Amino acid sequence: MPTPILLTPIPEENLLRVLWDDDVLSDYPFAYLRGWCPCAVCQGHGGERHFTQAEDPELVSVTLVGNYAVNPSWSDGHETGIYTFEYLRELSDGLASRNSPDEAQ
Repeated sequence: MPTPILLTPIPEENLLRVLWDDDVLSDYPFAYLRGWCPCAVCQGHGGERHFTQAEDPELVSVTLVGNYAVNPSWSDGHETGIYTFEYLRELSDGLASRNSPDEAQ
């Protein structure tokens, strides 16, 4: 499983840029990242994950959780989402496929 080697918030573009150890560069719009928060408050205690709309999310900070996850803190005070590296990469892959030319057809 790839791991992030650099996490760069870019507030003027409202995104978090992640460089992975396999040289993949992923850009996560704040709204997308906040909307797919994996915490129990946002997702409940089971079942399928769903997107939760947040109004103009601003990333305050991102901290590492051990050697397996990141924990973003948002301007609305929300900070319970722990995104495993695997889940974060899945979100990147999902975002890439959403923006692919094949998807638009």
